[in-house]
Amino acid sequence: MDVQLKRGILDACVLTVLRRGESYGYRLVRDVGELIDISESTLYPILKRLEAGGLVTVRSAEHNGRLRKYYQITEAGEARVHAFLEEWRVLMRALGKIEAEVEGHDQA
Repeated sequence: MDVQLKRGILDACVLTVLRRGESYGYRLVRDVGELIDISESTLYPILKRLEAGGLVTVRSAEHNGRLRKYYQITEAGEARVHAFLEEWRVLMRALGKIEAEVEGHDQA
């Protein structure tokens, strides 16, 4: 799969899970894992990128004597999810046309 496409899909999955409410790393790995296979080593760079882009906010709070980072989607993050879905619809229409073209030539 194209790296940029995969990055967009992973970003959309993380943002979609955060639409449910604020969350932290370990729980995000589990919840995003319901949508797509993801590891902690993949998740944390995504969260950093989303934070840098203003798509999520981060706060730290103590939990069982340790600091835990909590992530929350922003309005810009919400808008990005909707934009991704529209981009995906356009891509799917184009892929449908490509498929029809290829199948039409293969049958001739």
